Amino acid sequence: MTAQTFEFHGARGDRLEGKLDLPDGQPQGWAILAHCFTYGNDSRAANRLASALAARGIGVLRFHFAGLVNSGRSFTDTTFAADVEDLVAAGDAMTRDGKSPSILIGHSLGGAAVLMAAGEMPGILAAATLGAPFDVRHVLQQLELQSSHTVDTRGDAEVLLADRPLAVRQSFFGDLTRREMASRIARLRIPLLVLHSPLDEVVDIENAAHIFTVAMHPKSFISLDNADHFLSGRADADYAAARISIWASRCRDAER
Repeated sequence: MTAQTFEFHGARGDRLEGKLDLPDGQPQGWAILAHCFTYGNDSRAANRLASALAARGIGVLRFHFAGLVNSGRSFTDTTFAADVEDLVAAGDAMTRDGKSPSILIGHSLGGAAVLMAAGEMPGILAAATLGAPFDVRHVLQQLELQSSHTVDTRGDAEVLLADRPLAVRQSFFGDLTRREMASRIARLRIPLLVLHSPLDEVVDIENAAHIFTVAMHPKSFISLDNADHFLSGRADADYAAARISIWASRCRDAER
């Protein structure tokens, strides 16, 4: 397996850096992996997920959302809507490069972005989420509680992002509501895999229950048992990677 740089312009003109994890031999399909809110595309979970998929013949793009790593935009100016748009832009860029993606995978808020973007990407035939929130505003509140900082008079809060303190505006989610999330999920007509730990302290497993209930079939749920939200344990990340890669391979085979 090899990896190569993949850069493209986001929906709002930002130059975004990505990495393509390539399988040995001709790729049998392509996927996009949206990273966790508090990490970049090189987190332990992202690395293992991409490697496991590549080992099963699926090429994977993982990229830093705008506001991270030389994108030219301050993180405080980013929004969840922009992240969703950048996912769509990533798919368009891959398609232009002859690597049309058919699978979306998202971790934490990356999972919520996947659920919002999948319906806008006609080539996407399956989606998977890990520890994804249904109530995304609640996640920001949880991150605020876990930081040593409080919300300031402008409505901003400082949270740790990849071990760096960064300001997140209360307007990050704009007008996004639970109803809009539910509507987007219900309109999906593709296989959906929901993975979540019952011990997740950042995104309660009730979020997975809401996502699963709203989604139409075909849908599947896998418990991540004792894992934490960030899949910090090697065994937990490896288990999630193995289950997703097997599921993705079955979805890929069903396309044929």
